[in-house]
Amino acid sequence: MTRLSVNINKIATLRNARGGNNPDVIKTAIDCERFGAEGITVHPRPDERHIRYSDVMELKDRVTTEFNIEGYPDDRYVEIIDKARPAQATLVPDGPHVITSNAGWDTIRHQSFLVDITRQLHKLGARVSIFVDPDVKMVEGAAKAGADRVELYTEPYASLYHTNKDKAVKPYIEAAKVARELKLGLNAGHDLDLHNLEFLAKSIPWLDEVSIGHALIADALYLGLENTIRLYLRALQ
Repeated sequence: MTRLSVNINKIATLRNARGGNNPDVIKTAIDCERFGAEGITVHPRPDERHIRYSDVMELKDRVTTEFNIEGYPDDRYVEIIDKARPAQATLVPDGPHVITSNAGWDTIRHQSFLVDITRQLHKLGARVSIFVDPDVKMVEGAAKAGADRVELYTEPYASLYHTNKDKAVKPYIEAAKVARELKLGLNAGHDLDLHNLEFLAKSIPWLDEVSIGHALIADALYLGLENTIRLYLRALQ
């Protein structure tokens, strides 16, 4: 079964908008696990506009499922991985001022850089996942860089899903098949929700993990966090 990792960045965004500790990011992470989530994802950015460095350091001792830390792999990120020692480090190519990840790595152009950073993170005990577009060549490049997994960037799938879901999923199936042939684990994330998630999971039954934040937290405002997590888990089954 595909694992659900809940990205709690938006909980931190809401807390930071008012100051104080409401909502409580750490308690939310613990509750997500208690409600059935199989992982917690964070993306600590340099400006700390949502998840803060201190959140990561506290979460590392509280997450009991699987801790996934996303980020651009600069020196700061490597230091965070060194201190937090998460199960998974997900490398994304966006700079510090990008609102949200909006493209995958060019794993051919940045091959030598990704080889070096992957080697460093492996020494720190992290499984390395590289964020890529659904492009066979990019998947192959990630394998050559030494990655353990790729995470397919699913915003294009989500955008096309409601008009032509078969066309939307086709490049993802092709990329996923190549990942499996290369013995890469497979993750997916970005704009996945209760409308499009089930079809993706059924189309790629060997998908290891999805990381979902914005849509899941938005749904929780109407449906409640526990009920929302259970609905997402049901979609993955």
